[in-house]
Amino acid sequence: MNIEADTTTRPETDRLNEERLLETIRHARLPLCITDPTLPDNPIVFANAAFCALTGYPIEEVVGRNCRFLQGRDTTKVSIERIRQIIVSGEVDTVEILNYRKDGTSFVNALQIGPIMGEDGTPVLFFGSQLDASSRREGERQARELADRELGHRLRNIVNVMSVMIRMSAREAEDVQTLARIVDGRLKTLSEAHFRTIGDSSESAARLRELLRPILDAYAPRGDAQFAFEGDDPQVPADLISALTLTVH
Repeated sequence: MNIEADTTTRPETDRLNEERLLETIRHARLPLCITDPTLPDNPIVFANAAFCALTGYPIEEVVGRNCRFLQGRDTTKVSIERIRQIIVSGEVDTVEILNYRKDGTSFVNALQIGPIMGEDGTPVLFFGSQLDASSRREGERQARELADRELGHRLRNIVNVMSVMIRMSAREAEDVQTLARIVDGRLKTLSEAHFRTIGDSSESAARLRELLRPILDAYAPRGDAQFAFEGDDPQVPADLISALTLTVH
């Protein structure tokens, strides 16, 4: 009797579970769509409200179409091919692809794709979850531009310091060999102190005397006979090391 009861109630339980799952997907804040690979051209058979809000397309213009209608002029062939590979392999993976909304504006879509397997182990549906990664990409672009400007500013400063240093060194040297030796030593101290901070935001602070001594040694070869340290030996924050060493040079 228990077996018969289980047999008759299971389909109803499955139906209720499917309805609950569909309702959950329908109201999810994450844009989602489901495609059917058993139909010609693997069309979208379901999309939730968040998907329509992201793309600007009403549901009646979404269902029945392959997802490629979101592609546009600057969508790369590499990203399209990667999507095809994921579908063919049946794996779950994420690819970033440039998609276009109905109004023509573009967005970077962090698209996750995966299969929903049937009892025979073959995909009966595919799900796709979309995430607008445009703001993250824009932040990365701005960070790169800022880093490039900072690097350019630093390089212009160091070139200016080098120019002055060479002219000053030329007044001290009696011959070319001496000039070469002096310039070589001073350039080494300049590069070591300066380039330690380029491209490495994790560079730790350094003691003031640790930074100053090699520079002063290069400009005052008689050492303590020409200079002496007095007072505290504070820590110099990493983001000030470059500016400080350039100033001392």
